[in-house]
Amino acid sequence: MDRTELIKQGVVLLISGMGIVYFFLAVLVAVTTLSAKIIPRFNHILPDEAPKKKPAPKAASNDDEAIAIAIAVARSR
Repeated sequence: MDRTELIKQGVVLLISGMGIVYFFLAVLVAVTTLSAKIIPRFNHILPDEAPKKKPAPKAASNDDEAIAIAIAVARSR
């Protein structure tokens, strides 16, 4: 094969491959946008659960105090 023929085949392969990828991404964006508009209409069938409240943080335990004292002693040396 001639070099120019190989280059032509390479360019055709490059353009067709990039075209397929671009087409796939365009379809993906279209499907995502369409589903974002359609899915909220059916939210009453399976509604989202309300977020649970986090429990209040506990007061410092004796272990926390002991760790804080140990750190303070280590830094003072």
